[in-house]
Amino acid sequence: MDLIEKLNQGNRQFLIDCKKERMEDTAKNGQHPYAIVICCSDSRVIPEQIFSAEIGDLFVIRVAGNVLDNHQLGSIEYAAAHLGCKLIVMLGHTHCGAVSAALSGHADGFISYITEDILEAVGEERDPHQAERLNVRHGVEQIRKEFAEHPEITDIVVRGAVYDIESGMVEWLL
Repeated sequence: MDLIEKLNQGNRQFLIDCKKERMEDTAKNGQHPYAIVICCSDSRVIPEQIFSAEIGDLFVIRVAGNVLDNHQLGSIEYAAAHLGCKLIVMLGHTHCGAVSAALSGHADGFISYITEDILEAVGEERDPHQAERLNVRHGVEQIRKEFAEHPEITDIVVRGAVYDIESGMVEWLL
């Protein structure tokens, strides 16, 4: 099957299954997500499904290894300051390929930017389970630091969590 056709079939199914009223409402009245979720680009990690969210509920920022740079921080700032989100979730996951690449030292090209950030977050830790958690904690600390004195972002809660890709459970860290 042609891959574009596969995507088109998926879109047709989406149009059958979706809540059209919700789509029309967000198109007409804008988005009002209740949470920002920063997560890995891993295809097994789908925040809208993990949290049973509807269109317009979550402002999702995806990047391999759920690392942060100015682009992700700018997206967080936009969603918090302009869309009124009051919760930020840094969502890591088990069996993370980016964390594994960082721990193994096998990352070339642009991937090295991601693995360098992860290595900074995990320090000397080499257990993947613990490294995934340390990476999440580092992201939470980075967000809290960057927005501690931001004039437009107040009363925002920042939490870290790890999604288990085998069980589907979310473990809240802090």
